[in-house]
Amino acid sequence: MTASILIVEDDPFIRQGLEIAQLKAGYSVHTAPSAEEGRVAVEEASPDLLILDLMLPGRSGLELCRSLRASGNDIPILMLTALADESDRVLGFDLGADDYVTKPFSLKELVARVRALLRRSGHGEAADSLDEITFGQATVNFKQFTATKSGESVRLPAKAFGLLRTLVERGGDVLTREELLEEVWGFEAMPTTRTVDNHVAMLRAALEVEPSEPRHILTVHGVGYRFVGES
Repeated sequence: MTASILIVEDDPFIRQGLEIAQLKAGYSVHTAPSAEEGRVAVEEASPDLLILDLMLPGRSGLELCRSLRASGNDIPILMLTALADESDRVLGFDLGADDYVTKPFSLKELVARVRALLRRSGHGEAADSLDEITFGQATVNFKQFTATKSGESVRLPAKAFGLLRTLVERGGDVLTREELLEEVWGFEAMPTTRTVDNHVAMLRAALEVEPSEPRHILTVHGVGYRFVGES
């Protein structure tokens, strides 16, 4: 089932740009120009994710975020703001926001953050699109977090499963280290790009037949990584 996104943004030009970007990404979209209308849309449309502007006329985005969390609504919330001050970001997280983007922002980056939030929260199509994959002598079950090579069980951390799943789901596309950080780790741990390299090395050691000459988890020098299945 296609994931649905609710955009609460009072600027009509920004709202339209956000809507077009999410539609192109394959999501269904609802929009609202105010916190009051946004709260009604949350209750009526039950979206899978909320893109919420901080500065809204009347009731602010922070107030809406606080209200939703106080009522027990755990919808993933991506907060938008023109304010870059760290205290505003901290306040947003304290009130229950899941991620934060400062204007002006890249629509490509925002879509990547939406995709990552949907995956981490278990909402939407991205979370259910892939359960298991077999390549070379390896079988990986993403639902059960299990992996084998040549019939022998191998142990991997949860982020390694997330990294591999992201590469597989992107269908051979090359993903930069920064994109993989955003997709798999999000804002939470603030890791470095070296973290991606370490997890790729871990995946190769555990799953590739010849880790030093990988056939599936490939490096694209100067760019990032991609996954190639059976030829």
